[in-house]
Amino acid sequence: MAHTDHPTMRRALRREIAGTIGLLTDEHDFRAMRRYRSFTFDDHTTYLHQVEALLKTRASQGGHTTVALFDPGEYADYCAETGLDPDAPASRTRFTAQLASTGPTVPYDGRPLADLVPALVDEAVRQATWEYASTLLARLGDCAVCGEDIGRAAFSRASALLVRILDTAPPGDRHLVCSVSATPETLVAVLRADQDGEHTRLEEAGALEFTTVLALGIATRTPGGLVMRTTAPGTTDRVYGWRLRGEGLAPLTAGEVFDAYCTDVDSGDLISPESDVDYTEPPDLGEQPPDHHH
Repeated sequence: MAHTDHPTMRRALRREIAGTIGLLTDEHDFRAMRRYRSFTFDDHTTYLHQVEALLKTRASQGGHTTVALFDPGEYADYCAETGLDPDAPASRTRFTAQLASTGPTVPYDGRPLADLVPALVDEAVRQATWEYASTLLARLGDCAVCGEDIGRAAFSRASALLVRILDTAPPGDRHLVCSVSATPETLVAVLRADQDGEHTRLEEAGALEFTTVLALGIATRTPGGLVMRTTAPGTTDRVYGWRLRGEGLAPLTAGEVFDAYCTDVDSGDLISPESDVDYTEPPDLGEQPPDHHH
């Protein structure tokens, strides 16, 4: 049996450890952590450079690191609930370990931190959107007329609609956007569905978020819409969509989908249309359900 010395074994084991680092993505969050004496960084830019150097080193040694979004407010709440001292590195480590399983995370894949941070923030927005929509759905309770759980019924309806939308779509990769004019702000969910031969590949978490936002629009009769773009080799991209109406979807005309796709959501300004895109009417989704009035 080959003899392995302890330092060599430790080096080998270090490569087996999957780590998580909690990242303070912006200046405001970084300043909030500086109130703790045990947090020894002075400058956010330097801190980001040091994190990036550490991530590169771990990757070069064969280690896998997950980057989690570290929120100082959530951290303070966590310490208060668990009785941990917030001004202790061990407490930050415990909080970060929990983030690895529950919080917004992205794997470090070698890309620059400047590209990784927006991806992490996007993930946080997605998760917050889903949690908010789920909470609102759960609060709707039972229908006074028929007694069924309004949120659950709307989720089933939204799931069935998503299946029909994907089944009736032309071959290719699909990019779907669902927006619901909830208060205080519009909720937006994005879903990619890539075609792999006969099968459509859906990202599970993305499909859950998308269905939840669509279900909220259905359950609350909130104005909203769903637009899909399909891309396939050798053909023009197609864009079409629907508006939410009752418990179903009403097709948008080619002109309406053109307007929806060529308007900047935040500013309302017109965006120039793409020349290689066909703005069209959607395929028929088949029988829409009778409209219940909850």
